[in-house]
Amino acid sequence: VRRELEGLAEVLGPEKNGGDSDNVLRNLPEWLETFPADLVHLNCGLHDIKRPFGSSSNGIPRFQYADNLRQIFSHLVAHKIPVIWATSTPVDEKLHHQNKSFDRFEADLEHYNATALEACREFGLEVDDLFGLIERAGKSAYLLDDGVHFKPEGYQLLGREVARVIRAALEKLRLK
Repeated sequence: VRRELEGLAEVLGPEKNGGDSDNVLRNLPEWLETFPADLVHLNCGLHDIKRPFGSSSNGIPRFQYADNLRQIFSHLVAHKIPVIWATSTPVDEKLHHQNKSFDRFEADLEHYNATALEACREFGLEVDDLFGLIERAGKSAYLLDDGVHFKPEGYQLLGREVARVIRAALEKLRLK
């Protein structure tokens, strides 16, 4: 994304992955202070759906995920920061189970993405459908053997798409 937007926008964010929606909500005020934003492209969800092997519970229950997103969106909207929500990217639950120390299930991901989209509709947020992008491109061609992270060409595809969506959003902001 940085390479794609070089000369157009400065891409800032925390060094480490934002983690689950609890962590994003908890750290958002500090991140916004550290990284003043004209626009936020945001996702959380893959860490929320983590399940210990054999468990029937996600790391962050879906009702709590929905509440966290509404609080995150409220905070950003209150600060008059345009938000683009990115859907969580696909997983291959079989590969994930074989190569990770916890599970992520495709059905959970679909439910959490649907929950996020519902919250986005409530706030009138733009959505960058990264899940659909990877599904249409063929997730097996882009996912690593851990079933969740991407090969370099997968990250390039995602980066180009995120940059395309951000470019369009920045252009709309400039026209206002």
